[in-house]
Amino acid sequence: MVNPTRARPITRRRFAGFTLIELMVVLAVVALLLSVAVPRYFSGLQRSQEGVLRANLAATRDALDKYFGDTGKYPDSLEQLVQARYLRALPVDPITESATTWIIVPTDRPERPGVVFDLHSGAPGKARDGSNYSDW
Repeated sequence: MVNPTRARPITRRRFAGFTLIELMVVLAVVALLLSVAVPRYFSGLQRSQEGVLRANLAATRDALDKYFGDTGKYPDSLEQLVQARYLRALPVDPITESATTWIIVPTDRPERPGVVFDLHSGAPGKARDGSNYSDW
């Protein structure tokens, strides 16, 4: 007969970490969440860039109109608006991330002198509504 006090103790091996199945389940859940979140992020990013572009164009066009109202002519460059303090700085086109890609539209009326009558975005491609950025 075996003495119960002398029996071999039951040992349990304790594993530190996770099993491969647990890791695969977690990665599958993360991949599922990312597949939903990433397209929404990029859509929201494009929507906000287009909003900033519209606001920059509106503010610059407003500054052009005020400059014309004050001086009777349009500026010879966008930098002239900054020098005359109609703008704090040249606005950045958020699509191209540059302040130098604006397309300058000169005046077509000789009674309105100046070079910068209007401006458009120099960004290639189309907006979410299907229009070209260069038509804005």
